[in-house]
Amino acid sequence: MARMKFLCDAERCIECNACSVACKNEHEVPWGMVRRRVLTVNDGEEGQERSLSIACMHCTDAPCIAVCPVECIYQNDYGIVLHDKDLCIGCGYCFYACPFGAPQFPQQSNFGSRGKMDKCTFCAGGPEEPGSEAELRKYGRNRIAEGKLPLCAEMCSTRSLLAGDGDQLSEIYRERVQRRGYGSGAWGWETAYYGPRTGS
Repeated sequence: MARMKFLCDAERCIECNACSVACKNEHEVPWGMVRRRVLTVNDGEEGQERSLSIACMHCTDAPCIAVCPVECIYQNDYGIVLHDKDLCIGCGYCFYACPFGAPQFPQQSNFGSRGKMDKCTFCAGGPEEPGSEAELRKYGRNRIAEGKLPLCAEMCSTRSLLAGDGDQLSEIYRERVQRRGYGSGAWGWETAYYGPRTGS
């Protein structure tokens, strides 16, 4: 079975923030919180600046799952790391365990009154019935149940952010690295999203 993953190619990201805006809009993420953000390293240094879109990376051996005392964070059959907001007690252990800073408190206030954690769901909703009003209200739209990819990846104009089966993503990235900068077939366009190019 496919294991869903994100891949962000730092050589392609142009820091447009379309991924984070699309996610926030699609899932009606509360003000002051983001499920996806774009980080830039070496900002302003010519030739050294790189941007990277960061969210939950849906780790194979996710540390957030290991530290959750009420087991509200779990992995589904596709390897997507999800959480159950009805079980969450807002302790923040997942926040501290995650190397990507993906789980977040929905409110900025005293510890213990910040609410239940929220994180990227890979547009796969939550434990509720797919497409239900409860799922939409708590977790956002379930695009995976609709047969679609996460909106952040679909909105990426440079195809820097890819989402899908981890094995296919590694092939796409391998092809990009091997062909990077060599002629019209560079960057792996033949594999990523659109399939083989035909015609002129």
